[in-house]
Amino acid sequence: MTTVTSAARRAPRTDRLSTRVFGRRPIGLAFSAPYAVFIAVFFAYPLGLAVWMSFHHYFFTAPGAVVPHPYVGLKNYATVISDPAVRASFVHVGEFLIINVPLTVIFSLLLATALNNAIHWRGFLRVSYYVPYVTASVAMITVWMFMFNSGGIVNRILGPLAPNPAWLVNTTWAMPSIALYVTWKQLGFFILLFLAALQNVPDELNEAAAIDGASRWQSYRTVTIPAVRPATTLVVLLAIITGANLFTEPYLMTSGGGPNGATTTPVFLLYQKGIEQGTPDVASAIGVLLVIGVLLIAYASRKVTERE
Repeated sequence: MTTVTSAARRAPRTDRLSTRVFGRRPIGLAFSAPYAVFIAVFFAYPLGLAVWMSFHHYFFTAPGAVVPHPYVGLKNYATVISDPAVRASFVHVGEFLIINVPLTVIFSLLLATALNNAIHWRGFLRVSYYVPYVTASVAMITVWMFMFNSGGIVNRILGPLAPNPAWLVNTTWAMPSIALYVTWKQLGFFILLFLAALQNVPDELNEAAAIDGASRWQSYRTVTIPAVRPATTLVVLLAIITGANLFTEPYLMTSGGGPNGATTTPVFLLYQKGIEQGTPDVASAIGVLLVIGVLLIAYASRKVTERE
């Protein structure tokens, strides 16, 4: 009897231990394991290596060559912080985020609301908004540059109000032009996120608000917008992450950071210093600072969007 009782006591302990390690659904762990391995190999390991490189004197060598990489402490970070071009690049990407993130949230939510209503050609409009997102960036950038050059259709419409020099060669308007382009190109993806969230909002909530005497705007502000708050948080986080990693658009639209470095971004400098100039240790320091900055901005934005 004592043996049976002790065995019965050990069984729940074993079950609790297995549940703590593998979870309530071990099959879920098995299905998520391949993606976890992918994250570890292609994200976690490179990030850890970048952090290690940023604290050492690191340079590229021939395959198989073994050379020392001495520890230099914060020397690479001091080099990065003292570089005016690096400081300016963080200001440029901050300018981009200030323009891009609010426009992305506002327009994607408004367009998703319009598409969620019973309007004609709804399927066609959904596809048309999503086409720029899946189209090759080179093709879209070519059209955008044609529209915004000195003799383009935008300057013809604006007439004397058009900037001189033109948008993408103007130190004041180059980065805002890129921010507008990225907002337009990626809008379709964020519209789909908001559209999925709006379709999960119960109609009974809006009907109850209407019965209580709320106008359509009051119902939208007090019912719909709070109901899609998780989607809003996701959109803001994704917009910040993609915007902070801006590289392709400035590289193609302004020939790599022009005019006069007005569209240089941290990722472009990371590529320039790590690949072109052969100083991957300094480039790693830029990357680590960028990751820290993105995490801080994302954390602050999440607190703002999720507050009651």
